Amino acid sequence: MDRKPEDGRFFGGIGQIAGGTILGITMLTSSIVAGGLVGLAISFRNLPDVRVLRSYAPTETTYIYDVKGVQLASLHDEANREVVPLNRISPNLKRALLAIEDSHFYYHQGVNLTGVGRAISTNFKKGGVTEGGSTITMQLIKNLFLSQKRQFSRKLAEAVLSIRLEQIFRKDEILEMYLNQVYWGHNNYGVETAAQSYFNKHASDLNLAEGAMMAGAIAAPEKYSPFTNFKAAKKRQEVVLARMVELNWITPAEEQKAKAYKIKLGKIKTWQSSKLPFVTDAAIEELNQRFGRETVRKGGMRIQTTIDYNFQLAAEKVVQNAYDRLGRSKYQISLVAVDPRTHFIKAMVGGVDYKKSNFNRAMYANRQPGSSFKPFVFYTAFATGKYSPESTVYDTPVRYRDGSGYYSPRNYGGGYSGAMSIRSAIMQSTNIPAVKLGKEVGLDKVIQTCRTLGIKSPIEPVVSLPLGAIGVTPVEMAGAFATFANNGWQSETTTILRVTDSEGNILLDNTPQPQLVLNSWATAQINSALQSVVNGGTGKEAAIGRPAAGKTGTTSSERDVWFVGYVPQ
Repeated sequence: MDRKPEDGRFFGGIGQIAGGTILGITMLTSSIVAGGLVGLAISFRNLPDVRVLRSYAPTETTYIYDVKGVQLASLHDEANREVVPLNRISPNLKRALLAIEDSHFYYHQGVNLTGVGRAISTNFKKGGVTEGGSTITMQLIKNLFLSQKRQFSRKLAEAVLSIRLEQIFRKDEILEMYLNQVYWGHNNYGVETAAQSYFNKHASDLNLAEGAMMAGAIAAPEKYSPFTNFKAAKKRQEVVLARMVELNWITPAEEQKAKAYKIKLGKIKTWQSSKLPFVTDAAIEELNQRFGRETVRKGGMRIQTTIDYNFQLAAEKVVQNAYDRLGRSKYQISLVAVDPRTHFIKAMVGGVDYKKSNFNRAMYANRQPGSSFKPFVFYTAFATGKYSPESTVYDTPVRYRDGSGYYSPRNYGGGYSGAMSIRSAIMQSTNIPAVKLGKEVGLDKVIQTCRTLGIKSPIEPVVSLPLGAIGVTPVEMAGAFATFANNGWQSETTTILRVTDSEGNILLDNTPQPQLVLNSWATAQINSALQSVVNGGTGKEAAIGRPAAGKTGTTSSERDVWFVGYVPQ
């Protein structure tokens, strides 16, 4: 059986790293353990038969609908994958991939003892499965046959099936299957489609810089995508190149040349026709996290979203009209509408023009909320029972030690108002009372309120926290304010109502199960104060002729401008 890749220098590099004696011992030990696992495999009679991979092909199409049954999209696996043989994939990419994912691929028999040992040690220390130690063979098995849930039993099944797979298929065949199967972000599955999307090139034409960047993206495609975060993608590319130098698979000179190469990106290619692409992208991402990408992509699912198609069209029109009025093309706008009674997302606009930018700012843009963060501070104060909207606070100069220096909050426009009620402070959006109250009730308690309301973005207890000196997403803010609107009752904010298979069997049912998570009296007080903002404060432009509440937020130089508002419905 020929286990060598095409590039002779690449194979020699592995030998230089492993060393003859150590390599021999490792291979002998691997063989002994592998033999033991083969024996253990006899007891795993219910595991899938890996031989089906010889004729494997995706079969079913997944459909996405709005809440009333309007079809929004159909996900065709074949539309975004072109299977290519291993000899039509650039050696630069293959070497980069193996360097960062499984440098001993051509030596182990499906399981890398060193990686497994490290993972077992880490998992034992942390009391759970946090590190996988997976080989490329194991990753392929996981993607095709097993669930994404991290369990020791699943890892054992991976190992057994990986050994079976390597008894049936040659190494090059396994690597070819993996490269044609792996997910590369932006709904790109397989190396050829990903290469054409990222660099407008065939997989066979990728140079070292491009191959290293693609290989680095596999670990977290949405995080390391050069389309959405080129800086992170570049840093990840450099990690891959450094690993290749460490393995002696490339020279330092080749590394420097690749790092200096100016990447020319292609265009994100849409792999499904969708009436509401921001919505369907968000739904797919949520389902990917629950079921795994492979199941969503070819599982024949019927996905009913929470979105109302007509409501979504109205939201998109509102965003476009606002954008036209601004007349400033460099700005972006996003909008999220959540039903407070269910926490279902009814409309979501991730940006002005999906064709120009498909980055969903509603879901993924962490921006400073400015003064729209203040209600979390004031609610926390009300929940202590010491304050009400009519309590007196002082808008007067103050200074706090902050690290090695001091921090003195200022009001927008300067000046001070002296003694005032909390209601007035919220209506006028004065900064100093919010900072003082934040320090008084405890910034850790303010953060706890945010977590209770479903905000998961990183938050640090800095003195300026009450003024929104953190990054949050519009979806997080809408979900949090929806809990105020629902008098403290909360459900999970979601774009998915129900998922069934092609035969109608329910796979996921997100029927709301609301829980009372806030102090009822304090919630009533913050609702009253935020109604005053709309009735006569900074949010009066949002008055709609019936009771409504909300809060404005503006950061320095108006880089971010927010309004978060609500009615009970």
